[in-house]
Amino acid sequence: MESSATLIAPPPPPPPQASARQYGVTRPISTAGPTEADIQINIELEKFLIEEAGVHESKEEATKGEQVLQRIEQIVKDWVKQLTSSRGYTELMVEDANAIIFTFGSYRLGVHHPEDEIEMLCVGPSYVNRDEDFFFILQNILAEMEEVTELQPLPDARIPVMKFKFDGVPIDLLYASISLLVVPEDLDISDASLLYDVDEPTVRSLNCCRAADQILKLVPNVEHFCTTLRCLKFWAKRRGVYSNVIGFLGGVDWAILVARVCQLYPNAVPSMLVSRFFRVYTQWRWPNPVMLCALEEDELGFSSWDPRKNSRDRTHHMPIITPAYPCKNSSKNVSQSTLRVMVEQFQYSNNICEKVELFKAEWCALFEPYLFFESYKNYLQVDIVAADVDDLRAWKGWVESHLSQLTLMIERDTLGMLQCHPCPREYVDTNKQCAHSAFFMGLQKKQGEKIQGQQFDIRGTVDEFRLSVNMYMFWKPGMEIYVSHVRRRLLPPYVFPDGFRPPRPSRRTAQHQPDKLSCDDGEVCASGSSESSLKKKKDAYMNS
Repeated sequence: MESSATLIAPPPPPPPQASARQYGVTRPISTAGPTEADIQINIELEKFLIEEAGVHESKEEATKGEQVLQRIEQIVKDWVKQLTSSRGYTELMVEDANAIIFTFGSYRLGVHHPEDEIEMLCVGPSYVNRDEDFFFILQNILAEMEEVTELQPLPDARIPVMKFKFDGVPIDLLYASISLLVVPEDLDISDASLLYDVDEPTVRSLNCCRAADQILKLVPNVEHFCTTLRCLKFWAKRRGVYSNVIGFLGGVDWAILVARVCQLYPNAVPSMLVSRFFRVYTQWRWPNPVMLCALEEDELGFSSWDPRKNSRDRTHHMPIITPAYPCKNSSKNVSQSTLRVMVEQFQYSNNICEKVELFKAEWCALFEPYLFFESYKNYLQVDIVAADVDDLRAWKGWVESHLSQLTLMIERDTLGMLQCHPCPREYVDTNKQCAHSAFFMGLQKKQGEKIQGQQFDIRGTVDEFRLSVNMYMFWKPGMEIYVSHVRRRLLPPYVFPDGFRPPRPSRRTAQHQPDKLSCDDGEVCASGSSESSLKKKKDAYMNS
């Protein structure tokens, strides 16, 4: 018979939640699930994303994307078979010849939007190369197809890519030749042995898919991750901080940041994750890296991100590390200026989320568009022109890829005293006959610095930038770039909604922007000619 002591003894405590699988390199901040209030707030967020934000594909759009994907896969399979046959391989080799398509980016992560490109990687056998077979033979095949428009090969990009539209669907197509004579249909893209005996561009191409797969494996709840990522991508575009190429963050960066928050709050619902996202990154001590898993050991000789070994890695301002070997910092383009802008946006949105959780604000307040052209008194205007639309597409892509360098050059030459805020959106004056595009950067002096009366002369910086851009290997007559300083009151009307300049803010409103650069607290000289002569020059090419 059991003793009374045994009968009244408390039951053993349940195993702690920490004993469950740990996601990420640290323990979670909280394993708490949603309260009833959280569930209600989450319902409101998901309703907003569906009914007002429109971040989901329709069934028709999703079906069309799948059909385009299948069509392109058949095209590359036929291409490899034709090459195999034309090079005299045996009938058995021709029969087995194969290429397969993997997706990455938003499509692979399950957050694709109709306006997003479908990012694809074609994996082919060792005897089908990138330079001639992909960027010449396959390119010509695509160019002859009436479904294909706006074909733009970029063989010299850091990750070589062919951009085009297939039946109106934007496509980014990469190629990787692996060390196999026959590519099996069930190829495991996560297998590190695929990285043997391939060059760096091939490793980068393969890792686009490998990283996407790893992200999905490293989050506790894929559905919650996807909803949160859809929300944050929409937010980043509304607030003007979605663009890796000009110095903010791109798709994989936002995915890794969201995934890390999912790891830190494994049982949270999307509304909680959105709120915690801004809380975490408002307090994050950059340049401490964001990582989803520990760095893998160097097995194959490829260099991974490691500031202990690589001095260049110690200069990165906002390291966001990809989770597949070799691990890289996907946000190398971030500068001091663009980091400042993003941290300010995190702080702004953190305050709104706190109000939402107290039922003092609605979700729509979080997604108010950033009023870029009302935020600064001084701007740099970068005008890009070309002889026709096709030339402009290639020329604009080249110039845009160098805009992050212009930000770094200005920071360098002004010792960080003049800060830049590049706008990711391009603008076009539809009233002009020439092929034209324009980008803008907001300029302000470093906050808290007393530089009364100082003039920022960045004419030499702009000349250096233009010189580097004009070294474009595929330059054609008519491709020109003009960089000029423009004050807010003189901004061209085509940058405003419907082409109309909004009424100027009151003097009282203007007085609440003491740190913006103006005639009173600093001048900017960005071109060698006066504004009037610059206007004549611009009129000359804009009306040609």
